[in-house]
Amino acid sequence: MATASFRRAKWSIAALFCFLGFQYGTWVSRLPALKTRLDLGAGEVGLLLMACGAGAAASFPLVAVLMRRLGSRRLSLASAGCLIAVLGALPAVPDYPLALLAVCADGVAVGCLNVAMNAQGAALEHSYDRTAMSQLHATFSAGLLAAALLSSGVTTLTTSVPAHFALAGALLLLLLAAARPALLTHTEPDRPNQPRSTGRWTLPSWTTLLMGCAMAFGTITEGAMNDWSTLYLKDEVKASATVAPLGIAVVSVMMLLARLRADRWRTRFGDGRVVRAGSAVAAAGLALALAAGGVVPTLLGFACVGLGATAVTPCVYVAAAGHGSDALALVAAMGTTGLLAGPALIGFVAGATTLTLGMTTVAVSALIVTVTAFWIPWADRVSVTAAPGASVPAHENA
Repeated sequence: MATASFRRAKWSIAALFCFLGFQYGTWVSRLPALKTRLDLGAGEVGLLLMACGAGAAASFPLVAVLMRRLGSRRLSLASAGCLIAVLGALPAVPDYPLALLAVCADGVAVGCLNVAMNAQGAALEHSYDRTAMSQLHATFSAGLLAAALLSSGVTTLTTSVPAHFALAGALLLLLLAAARPALLTHTEPDRPNQPRSTGRWTLPSWTTLLMGCAMAFGTITEGAMNDWSTLYLKDEVKASATVAPLGIAVVSVMMLLARLRADRWRTRFGDGRVVRAGSAVAAAGLALALAAGGVVPTLLGFACVGLGATAVTPCVYVAAAGHGSDALALVAAMGTTGLLAGPALIGFVAGATTLTLGMTTVAVSALIVTVTAFWIPWADRVSVTAAPGASVPAHENA
């Protein structure tokens, strides 16, 4: 009975992760069409993307309040509804300032859903004493992939962005309907050794800042490969135009496959060991690849990054959720900040020196995660399945 309940809750929460990846992938895949309709330059498109990230990063105070007042279940459903509304509004915005406002609102809703769904995932693991977070994050990647495939298929039939987004919105409603029934109602962890929340925001603890540091540098390591790997292969390694995009593919495929297996590694070795070993593999593999040069060593090094970084963010989210919704919201915001600052940092270093040294900062970021991971109190893994008669969380089906 407990196993069936765990699976129902897991699939419901996975639908939220897939929802977020699908929604983001849908509107980003049609950026060229939005660029043409609004007559935007490259810089304006970049600012549009930054507005989304800035909205997500700046949502931290709001998310912390909403998590306390609404709980992760209601916040998940409300923010998902907002994301569907934004997707419907984007094709209709008449000018660039309103597009910026719409995308910034999208970022705020993304920040809310990101924290709420990770709180759901962490509560699932805590309640059933089973690992699941890595697989949940894999469904986010699957949502991105599905959005890209749908965009490719739709554009072969019509160039209409409203028609595309209407279809995507209908699919998002189906995902939301699938997620709703078995979401957990109580996701705030028991913290016997910590003071009870007063309902007001307080200064973060040293432990929370350490987790935020690990999340920020983990997202720099993970996200920078998408932004710079193709350019590095083309300009520094002199790979052909056909081979250069394979950098992103290698990292993405390796990360997706590893996330499908990472929960078993977490159960066997513990979150701390998986994060430390993984980030060390990412740092060493990329450093050796940058030193060796050549297409094959570089792709192997990129594969090490995909493999090593795969469990960092899921494990840090679980650790942060164990310290309450405020800690989770702050750690998530620092992760978003890492995604925003990482590409710019690499570009600054590359502009002052070379792109090879710029990519070296990615290896250094992974090494910082390794060091930081020694000081984070990771969740203990006692068993693979819930014990017979163990209590399970309540669900709200109304």
